Order: sequence, then C-alpha cells, then structure tokens
Amino acid sequence: MNNTKKLFIKTYGCQMNVYDSERMSEALGADGYEKTDSPDEADMILLNTCHIREKAAEKIYSELGRYKELKASKPELKIGVAGCVAQAEGEEIIKRQPLVDLVVGPQSYQNIAGLAAKAVDGTKQIDINFPKEDKFTLLKGARSAQRGPSAFLTVQEGCDKFCAFCVVPYTRGAESSRPVLQVVDEAKHLVDSGVREITLLGQNVNAYHGAGSDGKEWSLAKLIWELDKVDGLARIRFTTSHPNDMTDDLIEAHGTCKKLMPYLHLPVQSGSNRILKRMNRSHDAESYISLISKIREARPDILISGDFIVGFPEETDKDFYETISLIKNIEYGQAFSFKYSTRPGTPAAERDQVCEEVKTARLYELQDLIKKQQKNIQDKMIGRNVQVLFDRKGRFNNQLVGKSEYLHAVNVTDPTIAVGELKNVYITKSNTNSLSGSILNYCSINNKC
Repeated sequence: MNNTKKLFIKTYGCQMNVYDSERMSEALGADGYEKTDSPDEADMILLNTCHIREKAAEKIYSELGRYKELKASKPELKIGVAGCVAQAEGEEIIKRQPLVDLVVGPQSYQNIAGLAAKAVDGTKQIDINFPKEDKFTLLKGARSAQRGPSAFLTVQEGCDKFCAFCVVPYTRGAESSRPVLQVVDEAKHLVDSGVREITLLGQNVNAYHGAGSDGKEWSLAKLIWELDKVDGLARIRFTTSHPNDMTDDLIEAHGTCKKLMPYLHLPVQSGSNRILKRMNRSHDAESYISLISKIREARPDILISGDFIVGFPEETDKDFYETISLIKNIEYGQAFSFKYSTRPGTPAAERDQVCEEVKTARLYELQDLIKKQQKNIQDKMIGRNVQVLFDRKGRFNNQLVGKSEYLHAVNVTDPTIAVGELKNVYITKSNTNSLSGSILNYCSINNKC
C-alpha cells in the first residue's frame, strides 16, 4: 500500500524563506510527504509567508481564499501557514480563515511534522513560540541526495537593531548564530550533493557570532575562512548585511579570500541623516560612503548592491534628494527599492505619513537612476572575461544561464556546456538585465576564427 502524501509549498519573500521551505519539506518528508507542484493534488498546502512587503497579511488571506473550494471538496486536505505572517498574526489567521489547520512560526519549524499529524478532524494547531532549543539541530529529515549548483545556508537569524520600519525583531526574535561545526557540516553535505556555490544567510548575517571549535565566538569572516577549506566548494556569498557590522576582518576577506565573491549587498535605506536617525539605523550617510570606499580599497572590482525605502514618514524633498546624491556617489550595480508601507506595531507606523502620489513619484525617479547605473556597470563588462556557474537552461536551444562572480546573469549558447559547470566566459553583449557571452577561447577574443 502506498502511504505517500503530497505536499505543496508556496514560498514568499526572502532567501531565508526558500531555505526554510526546503528544511520543512525534508522534515515532512520523514513523515511520508513528497513535494508536488500542484495544490490540486496536495494532501497538505503550506504557505511560507513574508511580512516585509506591503499588505503582506492581506495577500496571504487572499491566497487562502483561493483554496476554499478545494478544501470543501477535500475535507482531509490540511492547510498550514508558516513564516513571519504566521508569527505576527497567530490565532487571528484561524479566526479569519477557519480552513487553516495549522499555524507555525519561524522558530518552531522543528515541530511541523508533529503539528501536521495532530491537525486532524478539525483540530487546529498553533505554535508561534520562541523555544530555547536550537531548531536547526532538531529539524530532522532526509536531506536531498542531489542538488543544483547553488544553495542557501542559514547561519544567523533574528535582529537586535530595531529599525523603526521593521518587524523582523518581533517575528524572528533576537540575533542568534549557529555553531561553526554545524554550519561546516551542512556545507559539506551540500557540496557532496552537487552544490558548488553557497550563499550564507541571515537577517543580519555579518553580525554572525557562532561558537567555534575553540570555544570562542567566531566572526563571519572567520567562518568564511573555515568554509574556504571545504573541498569542492568553489564560491561563497553572504546576505543580508548591516553597515555597523561590516568589520575589518570581513573587509579584508573580500580582498584576500578567493572563494568569496566580489559582490556585497549592503543596505543603507536612505541618504538623509535626519531620516536615518528617525529610522533608528545607527549609521549616517557619511560613514556609509566611507565604508564603501574602504571596501573598494580592499576589492576594487566589487559590485555593490543596496536597499532603499522612499517616502518614509516625514521624508521631505530635501531628504529624498540627499538619497539621490548618495546613490550617485556610490554607483550601485544593483538595488532593491520600495515605497514605505506601515507595519503594525512598529514605531514608524504611528508617524505622519507621506502621501501615496509623492512616494510613487520619488520611487520612479530613484529606480530610473538605479537602472541607469546598473546598465552602465553591465555595459562596462563587455570585453571582459568572467567565470560563470551555469545553473539552468535558457529559453533557446543549447542556451544555458548562469551567474558571474558579480551576480550578473550570463547567457551562453554552446552545446558543449552543462548545468553545474564553472566556465570562463568572454562577455560580448549587455542586455536589459543580463549579459551574453561565449566560452572563452582564442577565437572569441581575437575574432580570427
């Protein structure tokens, strides 16, 4: 008799949620679930939610409403909500959507298989606690035998910064870091399953302070150097960082560790010192610009990425144009930008709000500048040689797509290459959001063949 059950997971938001979804899938796999791409054939639907984006909770309730008829036709179907919306909303989710069977917060994923097993005959299960136990140690389940060439690895969770716009300290808790040995063991397992590039994750990843083999707290830089020793691991990245935790040893690692890629996502959020103070960011525009300069001294070719919030409460035109000035000063290769939206329970939600029309106009202006900078940096890649890790097939015959050291998407059409290979590529074209090139050889450089 086949006891296999089908699990459909929909993941919202950040890379950490992608990682968490994989781990929950593995934990539920030990209880007889296997993943499906179709909610219609699922025995359990799990929404792994994010609370960062605008109206995140309402979007989840809307998504849940789509499963009402499916639940009516399959009463045995279990529906769960995980992630930061689950942590923030708790019992309210079940009150508003009685079709939900279980609600589980980010610190309780180790209990998900047990919660799913108990969620029968209308019994609701809720676990949004912050347990003392390490969930990473307790998350059990068979790890995937074969993986793609790139993978995420969470090393740090939570945040102690309490930015005025952010819910992370309330949904993910205080900063905590995984022990070095645990991280290295997982990295080795990933490499054994085919991974060649690992991105270390954390809400505040460069605040990492995990216990090392010597009994002392290790910095992120020291962890990176330990991972540098892992045979078969070709590339290391990390995200997301805070300017105040960009330590000297981490800057030095960018200049000296060959496996650490020349890409850094370092959010500033605003170029106005007045707004930064109101955001409780604990750094100013001048210190951020100085920090970027120091990083570029260590690694001149590094590509800088950032985050920006426009229309933060009380932001004036002067404040906004100080942000524009900072962007022009830094020259970003990539950036994420958003209109400010209120998060219940955060200090900024209670302040005077900027009108929607002004926020929209400012966002368009800022994004237009970022796009020009991004394209300018991409255009400068033409004629350069880069290393590309190919991770998927392209839209055309014999086309593969991969990532350069600088996280640029690179398209190559060549029947001799395969997914998972790391190849030297000569860049020939800059597209809107990607580059094109050919496998590096004498012909492609000198145009003599």
